[in-house]
Amino acid sequence: MRKIVLCMSVSLDGFMEGPEREIDWHMVDDELHSHFNEQLGPMGAFLSGRVTYELMADFWPTADTDPSSTAPVVEFARIWRDMPKIVFSRTLETADWNTTIKRDVVVEEIMALKAQPGGDLALGGADLAAAFIHHDLIDEYRLYIHPVIIGGGRRLFPASDAKVDLRLAETRTFGNGVLLVRYAKR
Repeated sequence: MRKIVLCMSVSLDGFMEGPEREIDWHMVDDELHSHFNEQLGPMGAFLSGRVTYELMADFWPTADTDPSSTAPVVEFARIWRDMPKIVFSRTLETADWNTTIKRDVVVEEIMALKAQPGGDLALGGADLAAAFIHHDLIDEYRLYIHPVIIGGGRRLFPASDAKVDLRLAETRTFGNGVLLVRYAKR
């Protein structure tokens, strides 16, 4: 059965974006981006909320045509375009680039998706992650902790009654100081 894997970058103080939705503090260099490509390339689909999807769709479809793009950026543009995507949104009417729109997180539909053959499913976006946590649908958490304190913004994990027991599966430090902590559900 495929796993649902939450992949998110966070600041040391637990924020996924700043107060104005800024992510300019993300320290994604070629080493880290190459790692992302290695991890995300074999996935079976990207699952995201509308905001995450729109941010990605504003940049990645043509990122590989920019002459200043690095090799990892060019590679990820192709990965993103070709990857099946499911965007969860009640307002989005149309989506391009191999994207299916779902209105709600329906547990039975997610379990059926997990039962299909193929690579694991990469989950992105705080609101969608909260919904998946609420339904106990996340199998693995890959958090990329950036060595910066931004002091405010949007937390990846909002207050919740959910308790999820995890086991440490991996840690890795990148040359730029970003730390991967990978946890699997017990």
